[in-house]
Amino acid sequence: MTEKIKLYDDSKCTACRGCQLACKQWNALKASQTENKGTYQNPPSLNANTFLLIHYQDYVDKDGSVKWLFRKEACMHCTDAACVTVCPSGALHYNKETKTVGLDHDKCIGCKECVAACPFEIPRYDAATDKVYKCDMCESRITNGLDPACVKACPTGALSWGLKDKMLKAAAKRVEKLGGDATTYGDKYVKGTHFMYVLKEKPAVYAGIHKDPSVPWSVTIWKGWLKPLSLLAAGGVLGGSFLHYMIHGPKYPDLPKDGDDAGHTEGGK
Repeated sequence: MTEKIKLYDDSKCTACRGCQLACKQWNALKASQTENKGTYQNPPSLNANTFLLIHYQDYVDKDGSVKWLFRKEACMHCTDAACVTVCPSGALHYNKETKTVGLDHDKCIGCKECVAACPFEIPRYDAATDKVYKCDMCESRITNGLDPACVKACPTGALSWGLKDKMLKAAAKRVEKLGGDATTYGDKYVKGTHFMYVLKEKPAVYAGIHKDPSVPWSVTIWKGWLKPLSLLAAGGVLGGSFLHYMIHGPKYPDLPKDGDDAGHTEGGK
């Protein structure tokens, strides 16, 4: 399969949350009990049962006009995914066909390394199951030639799924048409994401958006230096052990010399 990405255009989004509901239906996610806190946004944030969330925001522009700003939040499916780098069990992995980041819950050990490493703060840990959860771009759908459930459900065309080159060109064309402060978000970070935005305002305007997401330096050091050195050290130990075996042969326990046990009886008496 040729590399594809998902594109979200907030200028076309009506915040109907059809995508949010479709995500829950396809992934068989239970609803969570929430409270009204003076916003249409529901639930307040991503959680183990919510892989996708539409943010609602009141915004006063430079002319004093009040506007609605909407933003879809979900896994960005980074090309340089910190979560994959730090996952010790292989639960988080790259899908070789789609280039997206998959999650095998059977392999997840609940270590929460990915939660700490993600530059977009996406994975959510569930203490009840001791597992981590996130969007997998509807891997079961896209590997069978179908659109992600959220894209399929969108009634306004705010969400689209297609070939990476085609989506990047469409995003650039849309930004040019919108003019003003319109821009793209996602393609400039972590070597590019497989979920990107067309925003009608500057990214800094959007509440909760990560203005300069990057792989944490601790992950970079581990991936670039410590992990290769640890593997090299482990290889050196194995190599040294094998060389010793080849030169000196197997190690047997020393046999007692004549007379060493003289005078000893059962029980050491």
